[in-house]
Amino acid sequence: MIRALLSSTALATALLAAPALADDQKAPEADVAGAVGANGVAELVVTATRTVQPIEKVGAAVTVLTQPAIEASQAISVTELLAQTPSVTFARNGGVGTATSLYIRGAESHHTVVLIDGVKLNDPSSIQGGFNSGNLLVGDISRIEVLRGAQSTLWGSQAIGGVVNIVTAEPTTPFTSSLSAEAGARKTGYLRGAVGGASDKVTWRVAGGYYTTDGFSSYKLGKEKDGYQNTGLSGRLRVKLTDAVSVETRAVYSRGKNDFDGFNTDSPEFGRTKELVVYQGLNAALLDGRWNNRVGFAYTDTDRQNYNPARAAVPMTFDAAGKNKRWEYQGVFAITETWTATFGAESERSRMRTRSPSVANPNVAFRTGKISADSLYGQLQAEIAPGLTVTGGLRYEDHDAYGAHTLGQVGAAWALNDNATVLRAGYSQGFRAPGLYELFSEYGNAALSPEEFDSWEAGVEQRFLDGKVRASATVFHREADNEIRFFSCSFGATDTMCAPGGIFRFGYYRNLQKTKAQGLELIAEARPTERLTFTGNYTYTEAELAAGANAGKQLSRRPKDLANLSATYRWPVGLSTTVAVRYVGKTYNNETNTVPVSDYATVDLRASYPISETLEVYGRVENALDKDYQTILNYGTPGRGAFLGLRARF
Repeated sequence: MIRALLSSTALATALLAAPALADDQKAPEADVAGAVGANGVAELVVTATRTVQPIEKVGAAVTVLTQPAIEASQAISVTELLAQTPSVTFARNGGVGTATSLYIRGAESHHTVVLIDGVKLNDPSSIQGGFNSGNLLVGDISRIEVLRGAQSTLWGSQAIGGVVNIVTAEPTTPFTSSLSAEAGARKTGYLRGAVGGASDKVTWRVAGGYYTTDGFSSYKLGKEKDGYQNTGLSGRLRVKLTDAVSVETRAVYSRGKNDFDGFNTDSPEFGRTKELVVYQGLNAALLDGRWNNRVGFAYTDTDRQNYNPARAAVPMTFDAAGKNKRWEYQGVFAITETWTATFGAESERSRMRTRSPSVANPNVAFRTGKISADSLYGQLQAEIAPGLTVTGGLRYEDHDAYGAHTLGQVGAAWALNDNATVLRAGYSQGFRAPGLYELFSEYGNAALSPEEFDSWEAGVEQRFLDGKVRASATVFHREADNEIRFFSCSFGATDTMCAPGGIFRFGYYRNLQKTKAQGLELIAEARPTERLTFTGNYTYTEAELAAGANAGKQLSRRPKDLANLSATYRWPVGLSTTVAVRYVGKTYNNETNTVPVSDYATVDLRASYPISETLEVYGRVENALDKDYQTILNYGTPGRGAFLGLRARF
């Protein structure tokens, strides 16, 4: 880590010696979850370059969900909220709180980096190291950026499908508080509250929430209800020590209990999950703000246990814990008015333990593993001609098990016609080392090779009629080599990996295949009047196996067609009403494409009415047409449900 920091400092020193420096330049904030990240408008993005940038200067496709948009959606789970954006779909083993996989542009769930307040949420003890978004509720979230496409140069080896940057609220007034409560179908209730304030020296906020539901059967044909309860807390504190130096602490905690069913049967089983996310940082602006620096420490701790009360002798069926520690340095230097350098160093330490107790072996030993990686990254962004911004970056990563790798990324954005037309293009490389679970769990394989990726995209955005209509189109392509998959073993198999040490196991992870994904994203928004707004997006994705016996087959649970459409009308009396439709095309439950899952469309109705400047009543009907559908074969989904809530701000 010291060597990485010295290298980054040397880069900054070289920049200081560069010619044509302007004395009045200010560098952007070096924190994707800072003040701008929490409160910025939709026209500014922070995730694409790890600094705040106007969206017309970004060469990648990104969707921004601001606090008003999040509140208007009335979403409870972040998963449902993200599914309203282009190229995002999910598969879930039942209702809110159950195991959930999130797919962006057809990439695997563990190929997406999820951040909350600047900290990566990927769980080292989870299957293939991905983040289970089932427990992530909206809570006190004020902003989400969905960055699509490979972003490994700035965000590390797992950022293949994209990056989801989630930021909790930060106050901007001396004192602010909020309270919301809602209830509805399936005995569902959600209570949230927050309080905070901002002064010249101190900014602080504390928030909490409790969610409960009786739910429905996770097994589609089951009769027993599978409920879910979640308690969430979050907080942030920033103290300004001088005009140029501040310290900051942010934390998010979640504790959930979810009921789930066995394979094709009702079951009394349930799981408990505790997740803790902590960030501590020091921010320092040097050279009158031309060189912004951030030194941070990020920590995640995830504990999961599953229980089966029907197995009274040994009720615990699964026990796992994953911890991640990350030390970070990021610098941003304003070289000239149109040239900016971003550079940094990261040192990450991950560890996990997992076991599956049984009646025959109730005290089975933990399978454990740990791994470390050190990284350096640098990026240069420049407006080389009026409206034409190019970005290029490199990342050097030294993995203690897989050695050193260097990745590159380039992008360009060309804003024309007073920003009414924006052309975008980019190319990036990706590298993912096998996760701890893939290497060291009971299904692990220490001989795995890293996954490698290449991707590109190109798009155009156009505004019409003085900004009343906006439309964009983006084509994308990604190729993957050495993708890791679970290989199932049958009894009597001659593969020695199916019985290491002579003990049979049901499967193991191996580098099975090449894959490719390509497609088209279409986005449109129209405001024909001040009161009426139409929004929509459509994604066509060919996510396929590219080698082996199943070459050309569609990847499991990845639809080719995906669409969202909504219409919102704001009535003269203040009432706002929305009709939203979501369509998901046919998927397959297996990679041989012999078990199809039917396409479906759901309709949601939403309304809100401000009783006063501080009080608002809102309600919605989810799945208003009571559509019977599945995201995973034989797993239940919610039918029609009505909900009513009250939101207050003081």
